[in-house]
Amino acid sequence: MAAAPCRCLRQLQPRPARLRRPLGGAIVTCAAQSADGPFEGEFGQWWVTPADKVEVWSYRASLTLVAAAFGAGTAAALAPQDAGWAPALWSNGSLLAAAGGVGILGATTLIHIYITPIKRALQTLAALGCAGGAWLALQHSDVPLPQYVADHPGSMWFVGPAFAALAGICFKEGFCYEKRESFILSGLIPLLCLLHLTGLMPELADKGFSAVVAGMLLLFAVRKYTQPVFADIGDKTIFEWQAMTEDEQRARLEQIRLEVAAYGEDEEVV
Repeated sequence: MAAAPCRCLRQLQPRPARLRRPLGGAIVTCAAQSADGPFEGEFGQWWVTPADKVEVWSYRASLTLVAAAFGAGTAAALAPQDAGWAPALWSNGSLLAAAGGVGILGATTLIHIYITPIKRALQTLAALGCAGGAWLALQHSDVPLPQYVADHPGSMWFVGPAFAALAGICFKEGFCYEKRESFILSGLIPLLCLLHLTGLMPELADKGFSAVVAGMLLLFAVRKYTQPVFADIGDKTIFEWQAMTEDEQRARLEQIRLEVAAYGEDEEVV
């Protein structure tokens, strides 16, 4: 199977109306362009469809759910003892953890990554962490899951893979879109888990570190909504290429060669 380029399109901006040959070799015409396309891809033009929009907004909602659940749990842990709302929130910590688990599973399912094995690895980590959390919650149902994890650092071995998946998502977002908070989170999340697991950080510092991570997660989730939808999709033609059979790929390459021969590499469209 012919290999497609695997790269992040950091800034896929509208192009002037002309012909060009991208890395995949296809001649692409870009005339009047709207927020939904057409966009120049490695293997031709592509458009944002209603289904694409649902997928992107669902991905962003999943990240928001993760950030909100982690933030709510952290807020309850840091709340003053006389805060009337904190006990009710903390007692439902297992529900918050479940919501966060749903969010991370959704995000790893909907994220757009060209290299399929990386996406599968993130999904596996998320599933393992959620399964581990569910097992802990069932075995210790008398204690909210976040409380149990806070009191038993060794339990990070069970839920840690989900945090690893979240760190992976943050790294991908930082690499593709150069978001500083994403890069920072990709380091802070594993560090928080490691320090809690080893018990090297005092309880007060642990809570403070968690508050920093919670704040950064909320910033990360909110800033996702400032991106255009097409940016979260990437190059749709690469995903379409990867879904093709070998015969379909050969036919597409032949079509590209014919387009190149017919129009010429740098001919302007009138």
